[in-house]
Amino acid sequence: MKKRMRQSLYCITVVALLVLLPGCSKQRMMMGTGGTSGTYYAFGGVLAQYMKNYTDYSVTAVSTAASKANIQSIGDGDYQMGFTQSDVMSYAWEGSRSFETDGPCRDFRVMGALYAETVQLITMKEDIKTVSDLKGRSVSIGAPGSGVYFNAMDVLEGAGLSVDDIKPQYQSFDDSKEALKDGQIDAAFIVAGAPTSAITELATTNGVFLIPIEGELRDNIMSLCPFYAPMEIPAQTYPGQNEPINTITIKATMVVDADLDEETVYQLTKAVFDHAEDIAKENAKGEELSIENATSGMTVPFHAGAARYFEENGVKVATQE
Repeated sequence: MKKRMRQSLYCITVVALLVLLPGCSKQRMMMGTGGTSGTYYAFGGVLAQYMKNYTDYSVTAVSTAASKANIQSIGDGDYQMGFTQSDVMSYAWEGSRSFETDGPCRDFRVMGALYAETVQLITMKEDIKTVSDLKGRSVSIGAPGSGVYFNAMDVLEGAGLSVDDIKPQYQSFDDSKEALKDGQIDAAFIVAGAPTSAITELATTNGVFLIPIEGELRDNIMSLCPFYAPMEIPAQTYPGQNEPINTITIKATMVVDADLDEETVYQLTKAVFDHAEDIAKENAKGEELSIENATSGMTVPFHAGAARYFEENGVKVATQE
């Protein structure tokens, strides 16, 4: 009921604006992204511009608390689309982990996966070389119940540790960066497309070490949580990073309101994936946009509009009314 009321007010507002401003022909949509120092926000701004340029909608990318908040805001009718981690998306659909208390949230559908989100564990302490070295240390693990939080829990569990074995700090990417600089924490989990601006800034001004997640540790994590995939952060991704770093990844995914009509989502999907090469010139994450990447590994149904676009491009995906 709350969502329907919000949507009715949204429609009334749009109609009123169109009456008052005859020169304005585009309906407005809101896209939830993430913190201003993360990849969601920067890449979301680029995608929103392409959606605006190639559809009848004026899409605005706004800074948010990211994955869980975006899914909930779509359910509340505040946003029409948003970024989320593929694992958090699964938690919402199943009503598990970060959604265990609130129960399942299924007011959204997949538009498409966008790029790999890398689990990056960083420190400025030379004596922290492995995940096991985090024992007894002050570590930023993201907001409670966030995607980053559960990624951190998975990595710690893979190393035989728990949150009780560290001194947990529940900080955003930007707060983690500042706390590392000030010596208030020893390490931080950052889950975002690499390079991530917060890490780049820290590496440029102060120097930073990336802790590998590899070998038996990575095997343990992937056996417990099969939605992870192995990934290598290439050398020189960050200033002073002279060697490649092995880690794990999930997928940054764009989800949309399940109630949006098929033609709208078709046009939004087309605006992104038809212009992948141009988007890549504006943001490096655009290099990962592809039909194959967009449609593989998804555990939640696609919106019918996105499914129509992908089927036209040779890939059939699962949908659900």
